[in-house]
Amino acid sequence: MFSSETLFFLAFAAFVLFIMALDLGAFSKKQSHVVQFKEAAIWSAIWVALSIAFYFFLKNFGYLVHGIDTLARLEEVRKQYAEHVKLVPGNFAASLSRFQDNMALEYITGYLVEYSLSADNIFVFILIFSSFGVRERFYKKILVWGILGAIVLRFVFIFLGSALIQRFEWILYIFGAFLIYTGIQLFFQKEEDEKIDPSKHPVVRFASKYLNVYPRNVTDNFFVRRKSDKKLFVTPLFLIVIVIAFTDLVFAVDSIPAIFSITKDPYIVFFSNVFAIMGLRSMFFFLSSIINQFRFLKVGLAVLLTFIGAKMLAEHWLAEQGFKPVYSLYIIIAILGISVLASWLIPEKKEN
Repeated sequence: MFSSETLFFLAFAAFVLFIMALDLGAFSKKQSHVVQFKEAAIWSAIWVALSIAFYFFLKNFGYLVHGIDTLARLEEVRKQYAEHVKLVPGNFAASLSRFQDNMALEYITGYLVEYSLSADNIFVFILIFSSFGVRERFYKKILVWGILGAIVLRFVFIFLGSALIQRFEWILYIFGAFLIYTGIQLFFQKEEDEKIDPSKHPVVRFASKYLNVYPRNVTDNFFVRRKSDKKLFVTPLFLIVIVIAFTDLVFAVDSIPAIFSITKDPYIVFFSNVFAIMGLRSMFFFLSSIINQFRFLKVGLAVLLTFIGAKMLAEHWLAEQGFKPVYSLYIIIAILGISVLASWLIPEKKEN
């Protein structure tokens, strides 16, 4: 017998796969094509709208996630994931409303963090496509399948991380210190440090050692069978899908601990991650041509990671001082807003 959490998760997964199939164009013949700005803008708007709609869903129907139907069950879930939420003694409806408001707030805050950190993924994806010489008409197919692989990897990462946190809460301090280190490193990172050599990439070296790699692409196929001996090969296109998924997992090492500073509920972490990276493909096409104009965005992301890391280290002290979860949302919006405004208002100095 499936638990209510499992049933909700399966329904959510089916919904995600259906929308991703629409996005990929699985129901049309035109999957591999150059994505124009208008198409990217429409799909970006769709993903953002779905993400915001899910916020309101959690605010009104969040009880479905954990199967909360009694005050006793609510207290059980609260102790496990949201001890800071104060319930109303003897009043299930009011207590549930408070808990669902907190769920929705944690989700939208986590989504905003993940979506903003995804901007850094775009810089690297551009480098990957450029370094591997990928044709523009293959971008969409590679990104969709690469991101689907990333969702599976993040699922494992999130629930494994949650299990460790539930058992060893001190791991949050390690996460906090790591995020501060990552933020400082990102702040001082130079553009030349980001160059990618395809032949030395660990995924390419691993695949070349253990897989049969065809020397060239065959139309837009991920696999090809050689006619002479019927031997199955993977194409360079498939390798790039793995590189994209692997790269996203590397970024998840930063972003997932960041969201665990906002909520300890692995389902909320997963939902915020999925909605953010589902929109990453369309955001790539929407922002890739103009992202260089946001020259202070990396600085903003560095400050964001440092703030979240510091918050994780000082969580108990901040709680004693009356620091509320919504304050994190305000600070995150302020950091990102200032970095974007600074990019627009402060012109780049041109070299003579």
